[in-house]
Amino acid sequence: MTATTTTRAEALAVLRSLVGRADAEFHDGQFEAIEALVDERRRALVVQRTGWGKSAVYFVATLLLRRRGAGPTVLVSPLLALMRDQIAAAARAGVRAVKIDSTNAHEWTDVLASLDGDEVDVLLVSPERLNNPAFRDEQLPALVARMGLLVVDEAHCISDWGHDFRPDYRRLRELISRMPETVPVLATTATANSRVVADVAEQLDAGSAASGVLTIRGPLARASLRLGVLQLPNAPSRLAWLISHLGDLPGSGIIYALTVAAANDTARLLREHGYDVRAYTGQTDPDEREESEALLKQNRVKALVATSALGMGFDKPDLGFVVHLGAPSSPVSYYQQVGRAGRATESADVLLLPGTEDRDIWHYFATASMPDRERAERVLAALAEAGGPMSTPALEAVVDIRRTPLELLLKVLDVDGAVARVRGGWVWTGAPWTYDEERYRRIAAERVAEQQHMIAYEQTPQCRMEFLQRSLDDDTAAPCGRCDNCAGPWFPVSISGEATDAAAHALDRVGVPIEPRRQWPTGADRLGVAVKGRIAADEQAAEGRALARLTDLGWGGALRELFAAGAPDGPVSQSILDGCVRVLAEWGWERRPVAVVAMPSRAKPHLVDSLARGIAGIGRLPYLGSLGLVDGGPTGQPGGNSAFRVAGVWGRFSADGLDIPSGPVLLVDDRVDSGWTLTVAARELRRAGATEVLPFALAIRG
Repeated sequence: MTATTTTRAEALAVLRSLVGRADAEFHDGQFEAIEALVDERRRALVVQRTGWGKSAVYFVATLLLRRRGAGPTVLVSPLLALMRDQIAAAARAGVRAVKIDSTNAHEWTDVLASLDGDEVDVLLVSPERLNNPAFRDEQLPALVARMGLLVVDEAHCISDWGHDFRPDYRRLRELISRMPETVPVLATTATANSRVVADVAEQLDAGSAASGVLTIRGPLARASLRLGVLQLPNAPSRLAWLISHLGDLPGSGIIYALTVAAANDTARLLREHGYDVRAYTGQTDPDEREESEALLKQNRVKALVATSALGMGFDKPDLGFVVHLGAPSSPVSYYQQVGRAGRATESADVLLLPGTEDRDIWHYFATASMPDRERAERVLAALAEAGGPMSTPALEAVVDIRRTPLELLLKVLDVDGAVARVRGGWVWTGAPWTYDEERYRRIAAERVAEQQHMIAYEQTPQCRMEFLQRSLDDDTAAPCGRCDNCAGPWFPVSISGEATDAAAHALDRVGVPIEPRRQWPTGADRLGVAVKGRIAADEQAAEGRALARLTDLGWGGALRELFAAGAPDGPVSQSILDGCVRVLAEWGWERRPVAVVAMPSRAKPHLVDSLARGIAGIGRLPYLGSLGLVDGGPTGQPGGNSAFRVAGVWGRFSADGLDIPSGPVLLVDDRVDSGWTLTVAARELRRAGATEVLPFALAIRG
């Protein structure tokens, strides 16, 4: 019996234990990958469709390597939901798997003790954990020395060409280059075109003198999926279609939305019409997310209305449908999400309902993830001047960058070697750094091309599955015979008048709370603003209202046009003013305002003035005019962090010349970003005699 035959027999026995079927056989390519890892100790990249069995490859390989005396497998996994599923799958095959992530810190001591006792077969970690100072400096070196196999799941994230800009994945190249060549490496993904495959393979090959990376790539066609695209004129009609036909879709499924606001609004509307659905976004509480995943897997809800937070790795083999309210920004991303459906069923329905606002949303997210040269140089200068570790909050107060983009920028600079994360925060390494403008221009251009490709998918008269396969450079692409272009529309197109009215009414809802600031930001005192701690009760604003969020499906569209770059300033339209009056009528304040004051505006002075005058006239309230500007007015720019925003507006507003009455005052502005401008202006009005300040704005960022 040859070594290959022995390994195959042993591997097949493990596979059958893993899947719980005595007749299970390997799919094409599965054993070839296992053999390359176990017998040849090679580096391999597996690109196979969702449901092919990539996790079976690394679990079977792990058990065989462990039987041969190898150390534990380290599995780099991107999502907590995926980790939970992988641990459960491992247990079925007798593989002892544990995880270290932000949700189980109370278990870390036990996990590390089990590792020391060689009682762990697979350790699952997030890519971010690889740069946690304690883990990186204390646990990782010993793990590298003992590691039997490194697995990188969702490996397209390694690549700049991948659809998910995740800087921590880029540090895997350094980890791989430090590993002994005898330790095999496996990278897996379901979504990669030829460019991504070449890029990932190059990084897997880092520091290796062996015979290159073995790439095993299979056909990506999913025979179970029935694809379709339904072009509808607007957001109300898309929601009306869901109200009319969600119950017709098979089983339980996922409805994807592009923004948090859209997911929440859609879930609320569907629940009001009798559907058992839940919202699932990056802002959903982790325990609630886990509960929602379980309910969907048990078919106890009709759908989760989700953002891309429910994407890579979610495992429900019998998922019956995927509907998109708005298109993802690339065919790669779309294939990733629709691949959740129909993994263990003969048929699953996949329908895209594209929106006219999709391109604006794509542009927002694409630009938000890109590092900026000027911001990067500010961060490096601040760390160099500090001469020692700075925490992220301390750095935020110095560089005027909000927490989320600052953390992303620090990760990019860390991967580039310009900064390092240490105990106590971040330090400047002193290594030379230049902004790689060509690289980021290349990534931006590729993303624009992907967006155009997604639009082409929506409009193609050819087979949709074939189109997706070709987008991923699958040379086995052929017509599927099932999609709407191959076999004709399989989905109903009628929408009931009742559903249309209900959707339009839901999207016409007005009124979003403006939460008042209660605490001055840390670091404001370092910028010359002598405040700290809680804002005095007699200087606070009350809870305010905005007409809508900029990201809302309903009024958000009109507001996005109003505040679009280059949009002219002018009087408020009657329709928007009417919406504002409805907000005021539904406010439910304890005491009616006794006067109206406007915020001074450089960008939209006519808009704000006409809005304030219009509200005052309809409400028969005195319009006192606008707050005055002191020394040129506010200096802060939208998007900065809280300390700098406060410093930029501090002392810049004056109520001099306004006869402020003793009573509630309605303070009118065009849009709310951080809320600090209204907070400081409200303080000025309170100090001038107003007993309460009620902020009102057209739009709130969100």
